[in-house]
Amino acid sequence: MTEFKETELDERAIKMAKVLSADAVEKAGSGHPGSPVSLAPIAYTLYQHFIKHDPNDPKWEGRDRFILSGGHASLTQYVQLYFSGYGLTLDDLKHFRGGADTHTPGHPEYGLTPGIEMTTGPLGQGFASAIGFAYGERFQRGLLDPETPKEDSPFYHKIWVICGEGDIEEGISGEAASLAANQKLGNITVIFDANRIQIEGDTNLVLAEDVLKRFQAYGWYTDEFSFIQPDGSYKEDVEGLADVIAKAEAAAPDQPKLIKVDTLIAWPTPGKTNDPSSHGSKLGAEAVAGLKKILGYDPEQSFQIDEEALAHARKVAERGLEAHKAWDEKFEAWRKANPDKAALYDRLKEGKLPEGFDKALDDLEATFEVGKGVATRGASGSVLNAIAAVMPELWGGSADLGGSNKTDLKGAATFAPAECATKQWPVCNEFGRQLHFGVREFTMGCITNGILLGSYTRPFGGTFFMFSDYERSAVRLAALMEIPNLYIWSHDSVAVGEDGPTHQPIEHLASFRAIPQLEVVRPADAFETAEAYRYFFEKKNTLPTAMILTRQGVPTLAETSEKAKDGVKKGAYVLVDTEGTPDVIIMASGSEVQWAVAAAKTLAEKGVKARVVSFPSMEWFEEQDAEYKEAVLPASVKARVSVEAGVAMPWYKYLGTYGKPVSIEQFGLQGSGAQNMIDLGITAEHVVEAAEASIAEANA
Repeated sequence: MTEFKETELDERAIKMAKVLSADAVEKAGSGHPGSPVSLAPIAYTLYQHFIKHDPNDPKWEGRDRFILSGGHASLTQYVQLYFSGYGLTLDDLKHFRGGADTHTPGHPEYGLTPGIEMTTGPLGQGFASAIGFAYGERFQRGLLDPETPKEDSPFYHKIWVICGEGDIEEGISGEAASLAANQKLGNITVIFDANRIQIEGDTNLVLAEDVLKRFQAYGWYTDEFSFIQPDGSYKEDVEGLADVIAKAEAAAPDQPKLIKVDTLIAWPTPGKTNDPSSHGSKLGAEAVAGLKKILGYDPEQSFQIDEEALAHARKVAERGLEAHKAWDEKFEAWRKANPDKAALYDRLKEGKLPEGFDKALDDLEATFEVGKGVATRGASGSVLNAIAAVMPELWGGSADLGGSNKTDLKGAATFAPAECATKQWPVCNEFGRQLHFGVREFTMGCITNGILLGSYTRPFGGTFFMFSDYERSAVRLAALMEIPNLYIWSHDSVAVGEDGPTHQPIEHLASFRAIPQLEVVRPADAFETAEAYRYFFEKKNTLPTAMILTRQGVPTLAETSEKAKDGVKKGAYVLVDTEGTPDVIIMASGSEVQWAVAAAKTLAEKGVKARVVSFPSMEWFEEQDAEYKEAVLPASVKARVSVEAGVAMPWYKYLGTYGKPVSIEQFGLQGSGAQNMIDLGITAEHVVEAAEASIAEANA
């Protein structure tokens, strides 16, 4: 890294960034102008001098990653992408927050704007997911180039973050920071913009601790730099800032780094500098005119471009091409020296499954015994280990519940520095594939999101279904970004038993099914579990999927052994049928499918024709065509029953006017799991009663 010397053109480019940010919010009529105005020199310095990137190829493998954790300050990044030549135009800045066709939405959105690495907005998640990016970099490098010193590997890169007080206040940042230090993630640098302002005013009201000492306690390298001078004046000393960043890079190669930069929000806007109103509202015509006058711009014009300064900033693309060319040479040398690893890289990049994937599942299914009671969490663990044997990119773990979730990979080393080894986990290395998150569900979700965004590897994370509540915001963001995160949530109902109502999910299936673009899967037994995993990895979309699994053993059904392979991927399928048109359709998911099958047999003895539909995934079923859906749930059959150990809300669209839910509409109970199910009406007898009642009403 060469010494950074600010030129007159750099200074002019920074001034232009401030004016463009103010104009964009003013035209939009809403936004957060204060931070983009005061962050302009920091972001410019990073993009021009520190971040290795090629605007001509935003997805270049060798690039560094930049995450703007405070996504409300999105113009900070948009202006730099425009300056750098990522394809954003001046019209894009003019259409900030401009509706469905904008490339510059209010918060950065993954997949919409070239150069945006992830969707940010919910504060703290960018910070935490950036740590996941660092996880992914290291694990992928271990798969592809483990022997090369990291700085010499084509798969090594850095992660740069800008965050603010809001990110620091969110507890997720502390959770993730603790893990980052434990993992010695030296390739992540966070610039903490300490402007001491948030919507409700001075942050001293709610953030009085010494943030640097807190991060030092986690094990981070910290430093600080201030644009506020000892005499109270203000100087955006980007050369001094660059020196501090360079010093951190040299001093702490194996520590994550936090550099606090003291700024004044909206500086030097008259009447708005250091004022909370600049945080979340447009500055106003008078203030914007005053800002322009101070910076040497015409107060009467908007979106003025200093062409000479813009051309100077665009030279970063030339430097990017040079860096890319040097990387290409390194990459090609690696390819020639490592043909097997190169083939693995190509497969991972193309998103193809390994040879032997289907065989691993088929061989496993051949060991399943019809009639044997197996918890679906146990079946899930068997599936993970079977496919892990042929799928080196698969890695993951649990939020301190690995033994309960069955998310441990047999014989796998733990992803952690060697000195983290314990009696229970004696084999730790930096490229291990067994993850441990501690009791940090939200962080687990953010880190696995970052892994997916920052590498071609496939992570998973597990916890009890009840504690998915803590992870929910990260799950929603994965769904919004359409990334294939895999959630393994066990202990899925009141059958958890003696832990009581605090651990017994009731409303959770309904609440997660309510998240658009999240696919919720609740398999009935071992066969359905294996097929659910098969389809998750084979399906064309990249939507995240939640596997909802039992603690208790459930019978391995003869019917699923015959039909699950074709049926599960369709979301719902006829498991037990009758001659002719059925009198009633019984729909069930998960552990309740057994009671639907038992009820159908009882009804048959009474002369009632009952069709049983196993319903592992409503989302997968809704992807089927109308003909298939009609074949499974013919509209002519009005008598219907749903069976699920949770609230009935999601089922009403399938039940129709005369359908009857067998559900749980209260919190759980103390007692054994089996007795809880009986006491709350999840029994074959209750299903029979519901079927008879539905038939009577439909016939009436």
